[in-house]
Parts: sequence; C-alpha cells; structure tokens
Amino acid sequence: MQHLFHIPVLGLAFSIDTPLAVAKYGITSVISIVDDELIERMRAYHCKKNDLLYQPILATDYDSRAARITAYLNLLQDLIDRQVENMKAAHFGDGGDLDRYFELLPNNHVLKEKYHRLRCTVSIDDRHALERELKGQMAVGEIQANIMAKVDKVNENAETHEVMPFSSDALAALRGFANSKVSSGLVLSAGLNQHLYSYIATFPDFYPDSEGQLMKRIILKVSDYRSAYIQARLLAKKGIWVSEYRIESGLNCGGHAFATDGYLLGPILEEFRDKRQAMSQELFAMYRQALVAKGYDIERMPQTRYTVQGGIGNADEQRFLLDYYQLDGTGWGSPFLLVPEATNVDDDTLNRLVEAQEQDFYVSDASPLGIPFNNFRKSTAEDLRLQRLAQGKPGNPCTKKYLISNTEYGGRPICTASNKYQSLKIKELKASGLSSREFRLEVAKLTEKTCLCEGLSSAAYIKKGILGPKESKAVAICPGPNLAWFSGPYSLDEMIGHIYGRINLLNGKSRPNLFVNELLLYIAHLNKHLAQENPVDEQKHAKYIAHFREQLLNGIDYYKSLSKKFKAYPLLNEGWMLLELASIESELQMSDETR
Repeated sequence: MQHLFHIPVLGLAFSIDTPLAVAKYGITSVISIVDDELIERMRAYHCKKNDLLYQPILATDYDSRAARITAYLNLLQDLIDRQVENMKAAHFGDGGDLDRYFELLPNNHVLKEKYHRLRCTVSIDDRHALERELKGQMAVGEIQANIMAKVDKVNENAETHEVMPFSSDALAALRGFANSKVSSGLVLSAGLNQHLYSYIATFPDFYPDSEGQLMKRIILKVSDYRSAYIQARLLAKKGIWVSEYRIESGLNCGGHAFATDGYLLGPILEEFRDKRQAMSQELFAMYRQALVAKGYDIERMPQTRYTVQGGIGNADEQRFLLDYYQLDGTGWGSPFLLVPEATNVDDDTLNRLVEAQEQDFYVSDASPLGIPFNNFRKSTAEDLRLQRLAQGKPGNPCTKKYLISNTEYGGRPICTASNKYQSLKIKELKASGLSSREFRLEVAKLTEKTCLCEGLSSAAYIKKGILGPKESKAVAICPGPNLAWFSGPYSLDEMIGHIYGRINLLNGKSRPNLFVNELLLYIAHLNKHLAQENPVDEQKHAKYIAHFREQLLNGIDYYKSLSKKFKAYPLLNEGWMLLELASIESELQMSDETR
C-alpha cells in the first residue's frame, strides 16, 4: 500500500466509480456491490465515455446480478490499467498525473524522497536511472468491493417461483466479485452470514497460490474484538484467511450505525493491539489444518492488516492512531463527499453539505433494516419524505426491493419504507385504540423510514446526467457526524494534504477530538434509551442502562490515562479533552443518582 489511508464505501453510489479517480495515484477505495442496476448503468456510462463497446446485461439474463458485477469490476480494472499505462508513458516535470502521483504520497515515503531527488539531479544518466526506478515501483490502489452480509434477499424464478440455489443477493454479489479479474479485498460488513461464509470457500481465488499469495482477500469490518474473533474463527476453519480487520467506530461513522454497549473506540483498539498476535497464531493453526485437508500446503502465515475508520479529522489523530495502536492504515470516508473529483455528490446536495451545521447530522431510524442510520436533515430525500407526509401519502414506491424483510402482511416480505407497508400499518394503528398522543408517536416512528435503494443511488445519476425522466431526483445521503467540521468543497490534493498534515482544512474550527466526539455520541445514545417510556422488559432495560453507563465510565478513565500520550500530537488537545471528560463524567454520575 502506497498510502496510509483508504476511502471506505460511501452509500451505494457516492463511491461507485471512485477507483477511476484515485486508484492510479495508489489510493485504495471501496465500492458497494449491492445495487446491480446502478452498476449496470454505470458500466454503460463509462463504456460510452471511453468509446468502448457496451453489451447490455439484462435483468432477465441468466445470473444477471453476478454477471453485471463481474463485468463492471473488469471494466474498472481495464480502465485503470490504461490510466497507469498512460501515466508511465509520460515525462516527469510536465505537471501531469505522473508528478501528481508522487506529490500526493505521504511526506516521508521513500518514493517521494527519490522523486524530490530526481528534481535536483543534473546528470542525464542518473536522472534516467532514477526515472526508471520510480516508474517501476509505482503501485496501483485497489478496487475493493463491499457486501453487507445480512442484506441477502432470497430470489425466486420469475415463472416457477422456486428459490434458485446460490442466487440470494449477497451470494450472487460474492460470485460476481469472485469471477472478476481484480486482485483485491472483499469487505464484509453488517454482521455474520454463515451461508455466505461457506460459499466463499468454494472459490479458488480466496486460497493461496504456489507462492502463498492470495488473489482475492477477505476484509472484515468490525466494531469490536469479540466479533472479529468469532467471524475469523469460522472462516479459518473453512480455509479462508482474514487479511484485514477494518475496525470501525460504532457511532462516529457514516451509513448504518452499529452501536456497541458503551464500549468505546480507544479501549477496543487497545484490545486489538494487545491480543492480535495471539489471535493470529491461534487462527493460523486452524487455517493451516483446513488447507491441508483441502490439499494446500502453506508454511508461512499470510499478512494481516489492522486499520481503523470513523470520525478521524486531522493529521495528529491520524498519526496517533497509527503510532500508538500500531495500525497499518486508516479509513477517511465522509470528508471525501466534499471532494467532487473523487465521489458522486450532485451539486445541490454538495452545496447543502457545505452549508450544514453540526445539528444537521444525526442518527435516525430512517433505515428499513431497523438499524440506526446516520442521516442528513437537509437532504432532498428528507424534503420529499416530509412533502409526502403533508400530502397524506406516506412511504415510497418500492422498485428495487433490496431491503424487503417484513412479513406482517402476508408471506412475501415487503419494505417498511414502502407506501404499501406504511398505509397498511397506519390503518392497523387507527383501529388499535391508541390514545391520540400514542398514535402520533407510532406514526412518526413508522414514517421516518425512507427509501435507501433509490435515495442512495440517485446522486450518481444526477451528476453523470443519466437520470431518467420519471426517476426521483431525491438524494439520501448518510455522512458521519464528523463532516460537520468540514466545509469544502475541496480538491483531492487538499484533502490528502490535510490527512498528511501538509495543510489544515479545519483552521479556526473548534472541534473535540475523535475520542470525545464518539463519547458524546454514545452519551446521546444512552439518553435516548433513558427517555424510553414503558420498556417491554423493565428489568432487562435497567440492566442494559447500568452496563452501558459502566462501560462509558470505564472508557472515560481509560481516556484520562491515554491523554498523557498526546504531548507529541497537539491537535488532540490534551487539556481541553481532560476538561470535557470531567464534565461528561459528572453528567453521567448525576444522571445515575437522579434515576
């Protein structure tokens, strides 16, 4: 890896072709392979843009979902290969992509030092030798793909209604990735799917070659050590190695939020640092045994990377995470939504993000999956939701059906954000005898659900100019709360310069560090549970609250001790952090006493 960060998956469409913008510079990014209709339309767009023959893959074609994903990944790889070939054919010093490649590298990267030496070299022979060396050591960023493991709708034959084997959404997406020519990582997120894990073991690219190298690698996105350990054991026993643990803050991130029970990022990272060597040794023993049974022979343990993402905001936070927790890299997601050359955000939404305030970013119940979802109050999707409510037409047409799951009203599942479900549910609530206040609360909770399948895709169609005349222009966007301190828009050079401390895009912004930001989000999460009226199981609810509060207090003690390590990282602001921790601790203790 040339860079110390990657760009995580951003919604469905925001990073769908980000590799075309950044991979040639050695930067890895992640695309979602949930929406194969979006993927097919983006393939058509990029074929036309690059004067390539486009052969449509219709939804009615055999194994169309997997085939579309394979074709798109192959196209991205071919286009990036062409970009890199053109870069290497260029000359140093002309101010083009070749020079930009080396200028964007981390400050102390060995290739950057050689590049700067090249600029001072007078001898033609020495210069040519250095140019060949630099071009020979250029590495391309990966095209990584993300599957939400639990988003795994079962698909039927359109005529017979029989369930087709290995055709569920997650398995078909996996097959599309596995059959592609890309050599990169598959990011598995949002929980454990045993069926999916077993299916991974049927593809040879996930097994080592004669030199012990993996053509395709598994990356687990996890929020705590226990989850990582359980999933990695299951995979190791199948002969599948986890090549990276992508540790994500439970709440200080974009998209769906998977809150831990008050267990904070700092202590989680410390546990990974302390236990990862022993875990790797244990897993390797299982992995090797499974491989031997499958006819593979491997002596050396494969490489394992540990990275972190969620709420990182400046170069000192970046450096501290890498240094203290001995991490291999970080993920910077939401800030790249303000980098137009790298992501698909339409102009209207971009302007709204630029002008947004801290209160415009919040954790909502908008997701039909029933999982807390980071939302943006000023999105056009939110405008449309409120407009439909005012017109007495709650819900959305359900066309793509990726998030259908509810079976309350018949055998076939439907989406809780659909107008069909919401109309049926409101009718049921009206007949349930609720008080007017209870009815209003239930309806508000129900109608907060919004269509993510369409909303998280439309920005790419708008930006590329391929939105159909009857398609919705409403854009749903799910930034992490950390975006509140970035105002943008920024160039790619500016954002990368900020990450590496060459410039500071947050000058003049009063921002708590990432650890305090996350703690404040967990306090808000706790307060939401405290405000819950008449819980179904009061004893269980009280036990959860007590455990949650205890974990937060333990985390505060941990951060008090950790702050002593901040002296070499002034932007972490040790003094301010200690004051904030004291205030939060006092608030927690007082809330416990008044219960």
